[in-house]
Amino acid sequence: MTYALVAIFGGAGAVSRYALDGWVSDLTHGQFPWGTFVVNLLGAFTLGVVVALTTERLILSSDWRVALGIGYLGSFTTFSTYTYESVKLAEDGVIGLALMNSVGMLALGLLAAALGLALGRTL
Repeated sequence: MTYALVAIFGGAGAVSRYALDGWVSDLTHGQFPWGTFVVNLLGAFTLGVVVALTTERLILSSDWRVALGIGYLGSFTTFSTYTYESVKLAEDGVIGLALMNSVGMLALGLLAAALGLALGRTL
C-alpha cells in the first residue's frame, strides 16, 4: 500500500511542479530560474509542516508522511534542476545570478523549512 501511495502522490507532485514552475517562469520571463526557486522554497516550507504534523504532533499516520513527504514533495521539489540551473548561469557568465541562486536557495530553503516546522508545531 505504501508503494502505491508514493507512486500516486509522486505523480501528483511531478504534475504540480511542472504546472507551478511553468506558471512562475511565464510570469517572470528572465534569466533567473524563478520557477525552480519558488517550487523548492514552497516544498521546503511544506515539508517542514508535514514533518511536524506527522512525527511530532502525530496528526497524520506514517503512510501519509511517506505519501506526502517522499511521494508528493519528493517529486515536487528538485535538487538536480536547481544545481543544473546554477551551473548553467555560471557557464553563461552571469556569476552573480549563479551565486544568488545557489546561496539564496540554501539560505531561504533553510528558513522556509524552519518556518514550516514552526507552523506545523503550532497547528
